[in-house]
Amino acid sequence: MNIEELFKDELNYIKSEDLKKSLVVILKSLPDYWYSVPASSTGKYHPEYALGEGGLLRHSKAAMRIGYELLSDPVIGEKYNEHEKDLLLISLLVHDGLKSGNPKEKYTRFDHPILMANYILENKDRIGLCEEDAKLCADVIKTHMGYWTTDYNGVEVLEKPKTKYQNFVHMCDYLASRKCILIPFDSNNNISA
Repeated sequence: MNIEELFKDELNYIKSEDLKKSLVVILKSLPDYWYSVPASSTGKYHPEYALGEGGLLRHSKAAMRIGYELLSDPVIGEKYNEHEKDLLLISLLVHDGLKSGNPKEKYTRFDHPILMANYILENKDRIGLCEEDAKLCADVIKTHMGYWTTDYNGVEVLEKPKTKYQNFVHMCDYLASRKCILIPFDSNNNISA
């Protein structure tokens, strides 16, 4: 699989060449299932484009594209500098990178935001992120579920978003999961609009 080709558009959203390289390292290290499983193991929580083979990949690309579009709006984008925008976009693309655990489990891991956040922190040197950048990515990934913080047994597992960065990533993920927002994809899993 040619990561640079599959994520050509997404890599072009990132301004920093160093952060582009970091994103490629992360993408190459994600479990193979991330590229093939649906975004929702039950099909209940995501739009049609995010279901079936490659649905999680398409959901992740959609979340990043929504973030890119919002950050391109001067009213929204002025709240963040270019470096922060790059880190938010990277985080959006990989926020569900360990959604089914590592190794893959049958269903979504409720604590997958924590798994992915920890993965970024534990591998920051190999990825090429400084401590501060890894921390920002981890902070926004671990809270991307927003209001949904309790597991299937009612146990509080996840944190709610508090900062403007965490709220932004949650908002983009939330919008990418809405059934009323349809994003067109081509046969190569690229957004076609």
